[in-house]
Amino acid sequence: MKKYYTRACNFYYGKLSKKLIKEKKTLPLCGNKEISFDKIEIFLKDNKKISSKIVDIKKINLLPKLVKIKVLLDIKKITSKRKFLNKENYILMGVLNMTPDSFSDGGKFNKTNMALKQISKMIDAGAKIIDIGGESTRPESKVIPPEIEWQRISKVIKKFKNKFPKTLLSIDTRKSLVVKNTIKNKVDIINDVSCFKFDKMIYEEIKDKNLWKVIHHMQGTPQTMQINPKYNHVLLDIYDFFETEINKQSKGNYSNKLILDPGIGFGKNLKHNLMILNKISIFHSLGFPILIGTSRKRFISQISKNFDSKERLGGTLSSILFSLAQGIQIFRVHNVREIKQGILVFQNLLNKWKKSTLAPMELEALLIPVI
Repeated sequence: MKKYYTRACNFYYGKLSKKLIKEKKTLPLCGNKEISFDKIEIFLKDNKKISSKIVDIKKINLLPKLVKIKVLLDIKKITSKRKFLNKENYILMGVLNMTPDSFSDGGKFNKTNMALKQISKMIDAGAKIIDIGGESTRPESKVIPPEIEWQRISKVIKKFKNKFPKTLLSIDTRKSLVVKNTIKNKVDIINDVSCFKFDKMIYEEIKDKNLWKVIHHMQGTPQTMQINPKYNHVLLDIYDFFETEINKQSKGNYSNKLILDPGIGFGKNLKHNLMILNKISIFHSLGFPILIGTSRKRFISQISKNFDSKERLGGTLSSILFSLAQGIQIFRVHNVREIKQGILVFQNLLNKWKKSTLAPMELEALLIPVI
């Protein structure tokens, strides 16, 4: 069976982007006129055989009828505004792990006063969302009882909305008991790395609730995910996973309140992670905001080797800026202030482009192709 996928590519930025959109030479990405594109990459999956070609947006009408219909439907989603962001072009999600064993900051913020202080610090640094977790899901981590997980975070969750009423509260959990208790305390986002498969009762807790849900991809479980992960084509396999989950949600009342997370480092090796980041703009054609969590992940050390560092800030920032340049909007990070600073400088540089014969950044040229 043949299946087609559409990826926006060849991006333009800032004043140049706005000028080209006005001249109808490019199309806005996710409704944001400060980033636009004039080409698409069309993938064809024919059973297990994958091929692709780059097409100028002006030549879409020359495509075969069925392909043209699919591409035009995808472009409508690619160019539509993402409601979650309101007037923001991107959002930082600050990470708060209230665990003794998280891979990079276990034990640092598992006291209530320390946690609240860190939340305030991240908000002041530019975080619009705080993602709170009481169970580590690092590779080979152990499952803990839901009662213990809730006990770790309960005091902070109960105080959150009174202390930080303008900040979105996200809960990083796989447990229905924890979700039930956080809903009572006005949680805004449910971020379950198992995509609501670990505890089937979660659906009962979120049914008919006005909540955002993160559709997160993970191959296997935290205990098994890094044991020789395999894909036919990681980019398209994850796309198909998202599509299936979106269709599942459309049967309920949740389909317009979804956020997509390809799960960097969750059941992926270095090659998989690079392939996802290299062409992550493919997921825009699903029509939902995209979240990535590359902060301090192991793939950074696999690349940097002898130049690895404790917080992996340089590698984190590089991956975020690379993704931002493809229109990714939500970034889950530990070092909020440093990432905010990097984005502000990067955006300022991009927005200074006034005229160019080429796109300021042709992303495909920046990474060695990964097949």
